[in-house]
Amino acid sequence: MAKNGHMETMSKWVHEYKSELVFMLVVTVIVGASTYLSQFIPDKWFDVVITPATNVSTFTVGFLGAWVIFRHSEGLLIRRLWGYALLAWAICDLAYLVCYLIAPLQVMNMGAAQLTTYELLLGNLLGWMLVLYPTETIRPGWLKPKTIAWQLLPIIALVALDYVAPFTLRPVIALYPFVLLFITLSHIRSYRIWCENNYSSMEHIDVQWIIRYCFMLILVAANYAYMCTGHGHNRAFTQQWFIVFMLGYSTEQILFRRNPWEMVHSTEDSSSETDVPEPDDAPTSDEAAMTNRQALEQWMEHDKPYLNPDFRLIDLQQVLPMNRTYLSQFIHTEYNCSFYQFVGHYRVEEAKRMMREHPDMKIATVATRCGFSSPVVFTRIFSAFTGKTPSEWN
Repeated sequence: MAKNGHMETMSKWVHEYKSELVFMLVVTVIVGASTYLSQFIPDKWFDVVITPATNVSTFTVGFLGAWVIFRHSEGLLIRRLWGYALLAWAICDLAYLVCYLIAPLQVMNMGAAQLTTYELLLGNLLGWMLVLYPTETIRPGWLKPKTIAWQLLPIIALVALDYVAPFTLRPVIALYPFVLLFITLSHIRSYRIWCENNYSSMEHIDVQWIIRYCFMLILVAANYAYMCTGHGHNRAFTQQWFIVFMLGYSTEQILFRRNPWEMVHSTEDSSSETDVPEPDDAPTSDEAAMTNRQALEQWMEHDKPYLNPDFRLIDLQQVLPMNRTYLSQFIHTEYNCSFYQFVGHYRVEEAKRMMREHPDMKIATVATRCGFSSPVVFTRIFSAFTGKTPSEWN
């Protein structure tokens, strides 16, 4: 029985993250093939064509991406952090390219058996900058001077010790980016729960996108660790083109993704003049809870606000005079579910009614009219509630 439960949970997880799993598989295969096949490319090609071309690509994508991000940051700290990361990569690659073409570059040696001390330090610092975006997205306000110092000091100390110690610390240095990633990944579940408690749709919210981004970081960190054991041209080539892909792809995604924290807080600021009680004023009696429950259900059934794909927890203030924290607690206490699941129930019931009354209506039309952001999302949520797809149910 327990085994069947685990299998069912795994099946739902695979179904929910199907696109992310496909993305991970495809990217992993391409990166692995690149690392293997590029070893057959003559070193002369790397020296004359490939190395300059990949560096030109990196600083071009970095500079242009930073320019676009800063122009469209909309005052969001996480976008500015990403812009700084792009700028750092662009400046480093531009400096490397200038030295590579004009003067001998003593601090970096592409054909060396291992990374230099400078490359170890620079690689960790650039990798750390790539972790800033998901860190601030998942835990806004966590990045403070003290936290930054706590993250950077081990990098500097390890590289300094490796430089002066009679033994090598490269394996530890190579693994440090994974430590930073682990800290970030450990908060993804709580971040997703927070999103589900505040939004009725996960579309355009950085939940699954963050998973993709962190996976790309894992590949970058893994290849960096691989480079720490030996610095062949093929390893540097794979790392370089993948960084170009990651910077470009991530810039496009970040520009068109909404930050859920900023959306909630901006809504709260705009409604600060409304009569929303502080925590001490929140209703706690059973009678008050029943009254609020009846008011909420009547509003949901009569006005059907859930038909709006952008329906949010904060919108419940129209009928329940509570702040966001108590609205979330109210849904959990009274309905034993998240706001996302609460709204999903109403949308699925509306979809059932619509399919009964209009059996010939297309699934895509039902999804749109019931507040689902897409037919794919509709099918996933409908299956989770009923155990059947909309087509099977109909």
